[in-house]
Parts: sequence; structure tokens; C-alpha cells
Amino acid sequence: MWSWIIYDLANTVFALGVIGLYFPDWLTSVDQPDSLLAIVEATAGLIVIFLAPWAGARSDAKGTRVPTLIATTLVAVTATALLGINVPLSIVALGVALIAFNIGAVVYDALLVDVSTEGDRGRISGLGIGIGYVGSYLGLLVGILTLDILAWSYSATFRSLAFVFLVFAIPSFVFIKEREGSAGARAPGIIDIPRRLGVAWRTASRYPGVVRFLVSRFLYTDAINTLIGGFLTIFVIQELGLDRQFVQGLLGLAITAAIFGGIGTGRVVERHGPTRVLRWVLVIWMLAISFGILAALTGRTWLAWAIGPLGGFALGATWASDRVVMTRISPPRFLGEFYGLYATVGRFATILGPLVWALVVDVLDLGRRVAMGALIAFVFTGWWLLKRVDDAPRFWASGDLPIVPGAIAPDV
Repeated sequence: MWSWIIYDLANTVFALGVIGLYFPDWLTSVDQPDSLLAIVEATAGLIVIFLAPWAGARSDAKGTRVPTLIATTLVAVTATALLGINVPLSIVALGVALIAFNIGAVVYDALLVDVSTEGDRGRISGLGIGIGYVGSYLGLLVGILTLDILAWSYSATFRSLAFVFLVFAIPSFVFIKEREGSAGARAPGIIDIPRRLGVAWRTASRYPGVVRFLVSRFLYTDAINTLIGGFLTIFVIQELGLDRQFVQGLLGLAITAAIFGGIGTGRVVERHGPTRVLRWVLVIWMLAISFGILAALTGRTWLAWAIGPLGGFALGATWASDRVVMTRISPPRFLGEFYGLYATVGRFATILGPLVWALVVDVLDLGRRVAMGALIAFVFTGWWLLKRVDDAPRFWASGDLPIVPGAIAPDV
């Protein structure tokens, strides 16, 4: 269990240290437009859309997920170490790192069922999120040490972040003990990707709530991934006129709140159900984004401090609750494949969100405030769709039919 939780810490070193702060800060320092980050994130997201369900299906067929986690992590670490050398190499390396990072997340999330039971899954997911956000502190501190204290280059900072990412990933390579799986099916090949993608969606449509949840997830992660993908950093620096030191302080608050959001939400999920909790959390997201817009409109930059605790708490609570929804409504036999779809909609959101941002800011010239308003609209629509997702616990028969009294059976 603890080695799985510690990998969440390694993940957030990359997610915040590289994507959320220092890579967009580096792009700004070398006078690159917002759209460049949008293009690389969108391209990587498009590739993940096709690879994630395939990777999940292969892990289901093989009955093991840790080898895939090891391979993708090593690729992500190596690519991260190449960032900051020059713009062309960095753009390619970031794309590779994002693809590997997100494919690894598919099998990592599916491993939740191997390190937990139905009774403690919410708490362990929340612990992973909460303790994992200590990795955000580490990512933040690595940048402060290397850039502000030692005056190293951005390239050296990215190599340091890559090293920390690897160190905290290693325990999961060694100590996660997978339950005996149902290996034996033919693992799909690369040529099977288009077919498998269609099969995965058709299979998901047989189980009530799965497709609706995935569509909702696409919408709210569109906003979340756009913000944490570097555009909040750009908004604060460019629109509010604040510097990297302010962003570091804001992120420090956000990380602290995310830890409490992740750990605290785990128990609330077990008491009230993951879908209901997730809808509460999306309301907090809408408030946090609204404070950012208000700060820009009024010039009262102190309002930006609200983004940190509100957004941070909501971030930890979102991931603590939404992956429990996925485990609850998905049959065990298709868990890896459905987590591939779960990752796919998140990555498709990563495509659309940055492209919408680039369209609003760079093409239509409507400004970053309007772009932030568009993100609120995405969150609201996701919140509305979640109202009809039934997350009642299922107990699955051998044929993957829910046998709990009162549960809705799939349309087969």
C-alpha cells in the first residue's frame, strides 16, 4: 500500500514541478507564446487517446501492470532530464514525457484495487492524493533551491526534478504485490488500437453510468488540466502582473490545501459516496476560478490568494473521489481497459482545453479572463452530468453482472 502511495508523490513532482510551474515559467523566460505549450500538450494528449486504452487492455490481458509502470516511468524521467537545453528539443522531450507519464497513470490507477479493499479504497485513494502532494512541495523546493538559491540553469533544475521523480518511483517497482490476475487472453498489438478503442467504448456503454461519468470527467478535467498544465501560471504572471516568487507562494498554499483535500476527502467519500462528493468539489472549482477572474477585473491581486487554498483543496479532493467512482462502476475484468478510457478522456480534455485557451487568447484576442470563464462553463456542465451517475456499490458475478440487490444490470 505505502509503495503505491509513494508513487503518487513521485507523480506530483513531475505534474507540478515540471508541467505546473517551471516549464511554463521557462517558456515565458525565452519569449515563447501560450500557444506553443498548448500545441505540445494537445499533441501528446491526442497520442494518449489512442495508446491509453490499448495499454490498459494489455495489462488486463497479461494480468500484471507493474512492468508497464516501470517502463513508462523510466521514459518520462529520461525525457524530463532533457528539458531546458533548447526550445525544439524541449518541446519534443516534453511531449514524450507527457505521453509516458499518462500511460503510466493508467496502470497506476488500476493498481488501486490491488492495494486496497472495497471498505478502505476511499481512504487509500485519499492518502495517495494527500501524501502524494508532498511531491508538489518537493517539486517547488527543488526549483527554489536550484534557481533562486544556487542560481543554476533551468536545464539543471529539470534534471534535478527528474532525479527526484525516479527516486520516489522506485519503491513501487519493487514492493507492490499484485493480486493474481486473469492473464491468458491475447494481448492486443499496436495494429489493434483503433479496433480496441471502439470495442472499449462499446463495452463501457453496457454498464450504467460509465459513459456518462467519462463524458463528465472529460468536461471538468478540461478545465483542471488546462489550469495545472501551466496556464494558471501564465495567467498569474501575465494577467495579474505577479512574478514567479508569488506563484511559488501561491502554489505552496495550494499544495497544503491539496494534502488536506486528498486525505480528508477519502473518509467523506466512504460516508457519502464518491459521486456526491465530486459534485461538491466541482462547485469549489468554480468558485476558485471566479476569484482569479475577479482579481484580474478589479486589479485587486490579493484576491488571487484565494485561488491557492480553494483550488488546491479541490484538486486533491477531485482525484481522491473520481478514481473511486471509476473502480465502483467498472467490472473487474475490464478495469484496466476502462481506466484507459478514463485516461483517454482526461487527455482529450488536455487537447481541447489548451486549444480553447489558445483560440480565445491568441486567435480571437478575447483575453485570458474570457478563457478562464470558458473553463467555468466546462466545470458546470460536468457537474450537471454527474447528477445521474449511480455509484451504488456493485458486487460482480463471474460474468461481470452486478449481483447486489437493487443494482442496475448492464444492458446485455
